[in-house]
Amino acid sequence: MRGVGGVTGAGTTGGAVGANLLAVRSHNAALVLDLLRTAGPDGISRLELAERTGLTPQAVSKITARLREEGLAAEAGRRASTGGKPRTVLRLVPAAAHAVGVHLDRDELRIVLTDLDGSVVGERRGPLDLGAGAEAVLGAVERGVGAMVRQGQERQREQEREREREREQEQGQGQGPVRGRGHGQEPVHGHGHGQAQASRLLGVGVALPGPLDHTHGVLHRVTGFPEWDGFPLRDALARRLGVPVVVDKDTNAAALGLAVAGERGSFAYLHLGTGLGAGLVIDGRVHRGARTGAGEFGHQVIQLDGPPCPCGDRGCVEALCLAAIDRGDVAEAARVLGAAAANLAGLLDIDQVLLGGRAITATPDPFVAGVAAVLAARAAREGSPDLAVPVRLAPGGSDGSGGPAGVAEGAAHLLLGPVFGRTDV
Repeated sequence: MRGVGGVTGAGTTGGAVGANLLAVRSHNAALVLDLLRTAGPDGISRLELAERTGLTPQAVSKITARLREEGLAAEAGRRASTGGKPRTVLRLVPAAAHAVGVHLDRDELRIVLTDLDGSVVGERRGPLDLGAGAEAVLGAVERGVGAMVRQGQERQREQEREREREREQEQGQGQGPVRGRGHGQEPVHGHGHGQAQASRLLGVGVALPGPLDHTHGVLHRVTGFPEWDGFPLRDALARRLGVPVVVDKDTNAAALGLAVAGERGSFAYLHLGTGLGAGLVIDGRVHRGARTGAGEFGHQVIQLDGPPCPCGDRGCVEALCLAAIDRGDVAEAARVLGAAAANLAGLLDIDQVLLGGRAITATPDPFVAGVAAVLAARAAREGSPDLAVPVRLAPGGSDGSGGPAGVAEGAAHLLLGPVFGRTDV
């Protein structure tokens, strides 16, 4: 499978103001792209872009001209001005690039194809045995991603055929080109040749249970699957797929998706499915730690000399939670999860706890109530009952994966984030 060229990542500057320097023009382009994205189909004028980025109008004109040439931006009509001629507004072209997100769970594979603004345009899912070995698992991912990309290409061809039919109809009726079409409806042209430009595939984001080394894409000893210890998943998949690959923990991907969707401040996303983990967002940024190992929430010991855990320790919160679920005691599972969440809240002083994962979404109310009760009791003991950390179900997650759009969608944002200047991916 051969990859298609993609958009380069943004610089590492995290501020909201641009700089008129050629050396950081990718950062400036990312600022402009992010404003185009947030403006939506209504678009934004070049003057507004200059005002909101701090760039000169000349710099904005150069950047937007390059983005239009690359097919990433297009005109969205004209807007009345307070003085002078109407302003041309620009919008993002979501179909100009895509990213693939992969969720490798212990027993299931889910793959999504998203466009440039993160909207899901295709999905595949099926059973998976993470213990079947690297060759079997990587083969399943390769086949699934290939099928997803082909599906996206066919969808793009059909859209282009539909646009061509519309243009022929307009020409037959003697009408000029239509201005200000809706979101994603204008043909994407590149390099001034007037030919429809193929959508870029930015790459593939893969999320799976940890622990792992996010920086190098190397797995550590996944609980219950010791054969993956030390496996270079990122590089192995990149060789097979021929596109950039980013690897992260499932909980980090879900937390990133929540942050992109608008969750603010500092929060912990607790994911209870076939295992238990946490994704941490501190001051709006995904927190991975110095060795990218933060969030191994399920293997904190809360019962000394408790039942053995597959990780090799005893009394881990994951083992206790899953054992309670297996015997049908959801209230006990929620109480155990609440005790661990209270430890985390006391340690990090977070704003809220969000719950997700198939075990929780199957019976969300008892889990939310049970965890909240433990956190409320802790706050009361500390003499601040009004300051209990709020607990709620993570938005969305109807697919059982948690997060506003799930783990796979969060994995796609590992590729999309740098395009828009996010430096926490």
